[in-house]
Amino acid sequence: MLRHRVITAAVGIPVIIFAIWFGDPWFTVLIAAAALAGAYEFYHMANFDRREPLLYLGLLWTLALVLSSQYKSPDVLPIVVTAVMLISLISLLYRRSGEEAFRNWAWTIVGALYVGWMLSYWLRLRGLEYGQNWVYLAMLTTFANDTGAYFIGRATGKHKLAPKISPAKTREGAAGGLICAIVAAVVIGTVLKMISPKLGSPFVFQYWQIILLAVLVSLFAQIGDLVESLLKRNTGAKESGNLLPGHGGILDRFDSLIFVGAVIYYYVLWVM
Repeated sequence: MLRHRVITAAVGIPVIIFAIWFGDPWFTVLIAAAALAGAYEFYHMANFDRREPLLYLGLLWTLALVLSSQYKSPDVLPIVVTAVMLISLISLLYRRSGEEAFRNWAWTIVGALYVGWMLSYWLRLRGLEYGQNWVYLAMLTTFANDTGAYFIGRATGKHKLAPKISPAKTREGAAGGLICAIVAAVVIGTVLKMISPKLGSPFVFQYWQIILLAVLVSLFAQIGDLVESLLKRNTGAKESGNLLPGHGGILDRFDSLIFVGAVIYYYVLWVM
């Protein structure tokens, strides 16, 4: 399993790095594809991936939400939300299983918001000034946090972090993830600061800002991980899917990114 994790990371991380570097359309395609795959896994865990009208509607709304930052007019997003709400509710009136109608509708809405809307913040972050650098910092620091939590937790973990939600996660692993996140953020920030003048635009920051960013990344990455674990526990799923060898599904690997994108987007706007 560890070998599969390493191979998947060795292939996936360079793809992500290049997509961030080149920006549109590659980064947009990457995030949109991850959102669609993640939403499908979400609906599969909700056990209605065979209920085609709701599945297709949920995937369509997920795509519309994740691409919302690309809309040229601010009026488009309210129109999309209104249309999906009306169409989804009206479609329930024609379904045979009326007693499960609201449950199915709720899962459809939540899946699109949880995956599509939250991942859209990565595209918004990439669109900010120095957005390329901020995405590198946030995403690679998240990966460092996950890696540190995994290995340090396995090596030294004794005290459960949230035993009722995810018995495998430990406080030692969480602390290890935080330390690795801080170290990684400082190193990545320093590298970006060194190379940015050669690219024509100096990347200026204070190191306390980068350390605070790393703390936020670690905190919300681990919260995102626990939320996805709670979802799997409630739906009886061991993994969200099997698309990524050694990691499980897209949600299993990217669950920590779901909250981080939004948090760092507002952190950059309000603090930086």
